[in-house]
Amino acid sequence: MYHGSCLCGAITYEVRSEPLRASHCHCTMCQKQHGAAFATYANVARDDLVYLTGLDKLKTYNSSGTVLRRFCSDCGSSLEWSDPHRAPDRVAIAMGTFDTPYRPEHITDLHLDTRACWLPSLLDEME
Repeated sequence: MYHGSCLCGAITYEVRSEPLRASHCHCTMCQKQHGAAFATYANVARDDLVYLTGLDKLKTYNSSGTVLRRFCSDCGSSLEWSDPHRAPDRVAIAMGTFDTPYRPEHITDLHLDTRACWLPSLLDEME
């Protein structure tokens, strides 16, 4: 089981199963929502994500078509995204909100065609 929360702590949750996979999403919507080069998510079964506190603070934004993004209305923390029409039984949780360590064996990079143009130079500097 994994526990998580938003930045201000108003919303807390638990994930009651092992995530199926993890990914870095480089799409422009994730860049804008997170204010970063990419967003990192763990994909879990919808029924295994249980909000413990702050459900009244959890707001939903329909970012495109059928994609729903959820966040804390107090601190703005991005918590999840889902597509209930394409995958009603799955939800992606922002891994930065996990309070319990989760170390996936592999993280897939998605939507590299829209990755931030400045990201490769930052990675090169780290080597």
